[in-house]
Amino acid sequence: MRLVIFSHKPCWPCATSPTGYATDGGFPFQMKALSELFDTAVLLVPCLAANPAAAETPLTGNHLAIVPLSWPPGKGVGRKLLFPFWLLRNSPEILSHLWKADAVHAPIPGDVGTIGMLGAVLLRKPLFVRYCGNWLKPRTRAEKFWHWFMERFAGGRNVMLATGGATAPPSDRNPQVRWIFSTSLTEQDLSEYAACRRGAKPHWGRLITVARQEQGKRTDLVIKSLALLKQEFPEVRLEVVGDGTELESLAALASSLGLRDRVVFHGKTNHRRVMELLQSADIFCFPSASEGFPKAVLEALACGLPVVASPVSVLPLLLKDGAGVLISEPTPEAVAFAVQSVLSSPEKYAAHSARALAVASGFSLEHWQREIAAALQIAWGQPLKTDSLALKTSAVPLVCP
Repeated sequence: MRLVIFSHKPCWPCATSPTGYATDGGFPFQMKALSELFDTAVLLVPCLAANPAAAETPLTGNHLAIVPLSWPPGKGVGRKLLFPFWLLRNSPEILSHLWKADAVHAPIPGDVGTIGMLGAVLLRKPLFVRYCGNWLKPRTRAEKFWHWFMERFAGGRNVMLATGGATAPPSDRNPQVRWIFSTSLTEQDLSEYAACRRGAKPHWGRLITVARQEQGKRTDLVIKSLALLKQEFPEVRLEVVGDGTELESLAALASSLGLRDRVVFHGKTNHRRVMELLQSADIFCFPSASEGFPKAVLEALACGLPVVASPVSVLPLLLKDGAGVLISEPTPEAVAFAVQSVLSSPEKYAAHSARALAVASGFSLEHWQREIAAALQIAWGQPLKTDSLALKTSAVPLVCP
């Protein structure tokens, strides 16, 4: 069976990659897992001329081929206006692979994924859409369109999964839209990182946050909380991992509060470095205003880090049994109080840490792969390459394990 994937994820040439291309984040791990379910997987993605940053992961997989599309010109409104010209330029490759596809996968949000999604419906191809944004809070017209499309076409041979989790299904209009979690950690990773969390010393107060640093992540609250924590935890410090438009203002904030020596900005790093930084920390702070399924939180839990977070999206389910603490309100005082609660005693910290490891163990990449394979096999009525998978016959779960 031949799966064709349409994605907007930026990729670039890589001499050491078996496919000739690389990218960053969790995307390459998930593409590898999906490719293992099919005889052939073809990924159509816009490609840059070179790696724009130091971090990269080779794109690999089972008979995975990369079809580079030209880079869409412009940004914001300009990109939208010029997109029809980009589509016309790349239409030979797009149409050719759509026609040859046995099934189509479209990760969205994204304009390229939208083209694959619409093309699959027009050509009556089995379709698998994975909504990777914040399903619960659609704001733009595009997000509302994607919601409408998934609710309209979910069912039959169309598998529609929304990244996230809750006690209720994603849609009250169509129960065929189902939740799916997101991860890039294999079972081997979970075992390795859990073993590295021995001998934590919570009285040091080493805090960390990992995200694209934008205003909605509220990293400023964590920085401000340091001023409240430093008296009880004289060695308290914060590691900020990730790039973004707020980095400069966050650095200025730390300096204005006299905390610049307590805040380290690492920028964008590769996956291995992120995990190393998590392993050396004591608490993961994530007072985000809005989320889908934050993989960084799962990575922190996998390292045995208790999590201090806001009660958004799937976070209440992940932390409900003691893997961390939910803040009562988005203030520096609330963050500081939660950190103090976690670090109040070695015994309490150890209990939080043990629960964090237990929660993370249910969210491996293999589990993610099995859940998707089960949903596709039920919908498409065709056997996938599942010889090594212990597939479940039930639908994708609506709540976190």
